[in-house]
Amino acid sequence: MNIPENIEKFLLCQGIDPDSFLATAQCDRGLTGGFVDTFLAFDKKKLYVVRNQAEIKNKVFSGFFKKKENEKPEQAQLIFEAYEIENIESLFVINLTASGLVAMKTDGETALCAFTNTKMKEVYRFCGLFGKQKEKGELHEEDLVTDDAVRCGKCGLVYPEPDRKICPKCVKRNAIFLRVLKLCLPYRGLIVSIILFMFINSLLGLAVPYLQGKMLFDWALKSKNMGNVLLVIGLMVGCQLLSTLAGVVYGIVNARLSTNVLSSLKMQVFSSMQRLSLSFFKKRQTGHLMTRVNSDATDLQFFFIDGIPYLIVNLINLIGGLAIMLYMSWKLTLLALVALPVLVLYVFRAWPKFWDMSGLRYIRNAKLTSTISDSFKGSRVVKAFGREQTEINRFGVKNDACFEIDTVRGQYIGTLFPFMSLIMTASSFIIWGFGGASVMVGGMQFGTLLSFVMYVGFIFGPIQFLSNMVGWWSNCMSAAQRIFEITDAVPEITEIDDPVHIERFRGELEVRDITFGYEPNKPILKHVTMKAESGQMIGVVGHSGAGKSTLVNLITRLYDVNDGQILIDRVNIKDLKISDLRRNIGIVSQDIYIFMGTVAENIAYGNPGCGMDTIIRAAKIANAHDFIEKLPEGYDTRLGAGGQDLSGGEKQRLSIARAILLDPRILILDEATASLDT
Repeated sequence: MNIPENIEKFLLCQGIDPDSFLATAQCDRGLTGGFVDTFLAFDKKKLYVVRNQAEIKNKVFSGFFKKKENEKPEQAQLIFEAYEIENIESLFVINLTASGLVAMKTDGETALCAFTNTKMKEVYRFCGLFGKQKEKGELHEEDLVTDDAVRCGKCGLVYPEPDRKICPKCVKRNAIFLRVLKLCLPYRGLIVSIILFMFINSLLGLAVPYLQGKMLFDWALKSKNMGNVLLVIGLMVGCQLLSTLAGVVYGIVNARLSTNVLSSLKMQVFSSMQRLSLSFFKKRQTGHLMTRVNSDATDLQFFFIDGIPYLIVNLINLIGGLAIMLYMSWKLTLLALVALPVLVLYVFRAWPKFWDMSGLRYIRNAKLTSTISDSFKGSRVVKAFGREQTEINRFGVKNDACFEIDTVRGQYIGTLFPFMSLIMTASSFIIWGFGGASVMVGGMQFGTLLSFVMYVGFIFGPIQFLSNMVGWWSNCMSAAQRIFEITDAVPEITEIDDPVHIERFRGELEVRDITFGYEPNKPILKHVTMKAESGQMIGVVGHSGAGKSTLVNLITRLYDVNDGQILIDRVNIKDLKISDLRRNIGIVSQDIYIFMGTVAENIAYGNPGCGMDTIIRAAKIANAHDFIEKLPEGYDTRLGAGGQDLSGGEKQRLSIARAILLDPRILILDEATASLDT
């Protein structure tokens, strides 16, 4: 509940305790017009209405970078009303064109206040809670969770991203890990090669402490035979050379695997995106999708390159080192492992926090990328309105959010790992103390102790890696989770099992009693019927927002109708093969996009294999040939992103040429000449 400070003071003066309120809402329109604040609240017995008599002159809507405080009315300008809940039959909302009314039904119907659509959700929630209180006599905790679309159905936690119904608390992380392992199958040969050479490197590494300590001091030096000393030194040099050679081969194989994995992952994510329906892209910012393709694929790459091989090798080092230590002295080995349970407990307690921070870090970085993308794509508007500083400030807010989470994460890592190093160092001190005492009484030779201490450091290396794996693993699994969301997503527009194949349409189009809305229960088109014969030209006329572009989207099956049918050549388009449908329909949209590339490539986008004569013919029909010839390199002139080098009319003519070149049986012009002279 959000109770303004002046309202709270006013209610206390009326002898009403705001802490007793069960729900509150604020409306922002006056019943007679203008922007006026009205505060609504109810407790177990009464409904309270606090009206402001003063109109707000400087109304600021949400979405502005820097909000200005609305004018706060003095308490003398507030009017207070209270109604007994038992006398109220119901509280309901009346929807208007761009606003709504809160009305109360008693003996008759009374309008209490008005609001803009920005307050619609808040007001509906308030009226819903009032109805539950009226019906049950009390509100329970589950009654307060009213927005199922943004909350987890199991734990009630608000989703970090409303468009991603993924709860960081309830997600099955083990299932994601097992699924990521399956991605290794195409690269199992390379991964096995890497593990093999790293295994050789590990075995040679395990031999070095034994040679440097026990063999050199307890055998070679004690024998006072220079040949034995040279033999041990030769073995150490040989192990080092072979280890270096294995490392070189590993690096070569690893470089090949790294590029293969990254390229394949990016291709898989991008390909999965291309098969999804238009609605998927409408709900997401460009920056978020760019992050999925680039950053997430790179993060998951580390799982294959730095994850599995190093994990296996470090486990080998850990097991091998422990086996040799137990062989040397099982008592000292137990002392060395005293701190291990503390380390394991510490790591497992830190694991969930790293997972959560990785998810939050992704969200904030994606928002930062989206801000950059918006600013660059809208650079012409930014310059035209002189809003460079506004964009800098907007970027600064997102950048500060990224800085904040990176700082918290860095501080957490900076605290975690030094503490772990302290525990491991303390274990070494314990070994030196007890081992040194054992050497002095003759229970252990010095060379054996020296080798043992080296192995203590040897096994703590893998333990440190496993602890560092907390952050690495959480980043990789978060990235994998987002990638699987893309690859598992099911397109809303799908073909039937055995679609009708028509190579060339006749062009007869019939729209039969269709109803459609982008949101449930909010239809844009209601019972629309029309028909166009083959070769016939018709025009669909309506005011802005009437649904003309929506009709185009439905005919091309970018969306499916809720009710009714659309038929081409008397076949329902849902039964047609989608590739046949798109190939036989050409569209010149009011939203024109020019791809980076040459003018010729943009015109031939629908049929890249066509000849230059065909491209020029289409450009002449679209009245684009003359201005193209005046460009620095004619049809080979490269255009920038979004065609910012061209005027609006020139881009529309290129778009018309693109549609004409496709030679479609049905041509749809969606306000295609809006930027052209008559």
